[in-house]
Amino acid sequence: MVIKIQVRQNESLEAALRRFKRQCNYSGVFRLAKANTWHEKRSDKRRREGRERLRTIQRATRLASQAASGQVARVSKAKSKSKRFGRRFGGPPRSSSSA
Repeated sequence: MVIKIQVRQNESLEAALRRFKRQCNYSGVFRLAKANTWHEKRSDKRRREGRERLRTIQRATRLASQAASGQVARVSKAKSKSKRFGRRFGGPPRSSSSA
């Protein structure tokens, strides 16, 4: 995985570094690095992934029931950004169409 950032004309190094970090964040480099910092047993991994799937299903069910009853929860931009990119690992943006 190669991530290249070209420094634009009249762009500060800090801004270019911010763009680079954002690209690394979107591509999942930080998440992969964090996941590979320690060994996780297969049983623990299976258990964790099962919990994550259950949480995703429960959230999708809750949002679907709210949409059906007309209670579409509006989220402020600050909160929606943290939800879109993942609170903990800063994963890539999730599409709202897939559940």
